[in-house]
Amino acid sequence: MTTPHLHVLLSHGLESGPGGTKIQAMKAVAESFSGVTAIAVDHRSTKVPGERLEQMAAAMAEAGADPARTVLAGSSMGGWVCAQTSAESPVLGCFLLAPALAMAGYPQSSPKIQARHCQIIHGWDDDVVPVMPVLELAREQALPALVLPDGHRLENSVDRVVSEFRLFLELCRSDLNKA
Repeated sequence: MTTPHLHVLLSHGLESGPGGTKIQAMKAVAESFSGVTAIAVDHRSTKVPGERLEQMAAAMAEAGADPARTVLAGSSMGGWVCAQTSAESPVLGCFLLAPALAMAGYPQSSPKIQARHCQIIHGWDDDVVPVMPVLELAREQALPALVLPDGHRLENSVDRVVSEFRLFLELCRSDLNKA
């Protein structure tokens, strides 16, 4: 069996699971590319951010994912997990949906995202993770951010999220092909 060209690890939010609508839609997009292994990490055993971070590291190690050839995608707490993972081990891509950044109660609530490519998507009407602190963090780190007329779950924007994720993966794969 050949080594996949790209790993995509997906991290769900606090109250969701690996079978959630957005995670499964993004996983299907990733799997539509050849040479991609997509893994939806199951974090339901804990609600503790640091423990979820350890689960992501374990999932990457188990998959044999080379950070330089890995895209992390996460929603809410899963977005924080992806951002913090990239802060500790720079990755190819970070795709963050309503990420729980700049939030009290999180260790390293404003991680320095270290990814060659990053995209943040947030909802203007998010009543769980306020949009303005996330936009400020994006500004401080010069990260692209797209804000949509939607709430925390981005349930009215799934098609747009999936479309943006496809473009993001194309960009990441193109970058790998240049190397």
